[in-house]
Amino acid sequence: MQTLRSTYMLKLLLYIKATIKTKIHVMRIGDWCVLTISIVLVAALFQQLWSHEGATRVQIRLGDTIYGTYSLNQQRDIHVQGALGAATVSIMNGKARFSQSPCHNQYCVHQGWLSHSGQAAVCLPNQLSLELIGETKHYDSLSY
Repeated sequence: MQTLRSTYMLKLLLYIKATIKTKIHVMRIGDWCVLTISIVLVAALFQQLWSHEGATRVQIRLGDTIYGTYSLNQQRDIHVQGALGAATVSIMNGKARFSQSPCHNQYCVHQGWLSHSGQAAVCLPNQLSLELIGETKHYDSLSY
């Protein structure tokens, strides 16, 4: 019984090896054309759909209301009184960030500088959020 299994396995391995040798496919001119067109199409769509526009303004929300909209072409600190206490939003060199917050984990501060349109930083415990706005509003799955 053992030798029958061994013989069967050996025949199966030889069949697979022969199949692999005969099934090797050489790419023809049509294959290269399809591959080239696909790569160019993916690169063009990537550039068109995922390009990052620079932001021009930052919008600060406190709860469900807009606290203010500020230009990113200035250097200033904005102090906002949230649910837990005062948070500081810094604007510098076309970027914005939470530089100080009274929340425990400081996730909003650790998000760092935001510079591209559509980026956002949220401080949930303090009910504050920043969103960078560009010339055009980006479409994303959240606004669908």
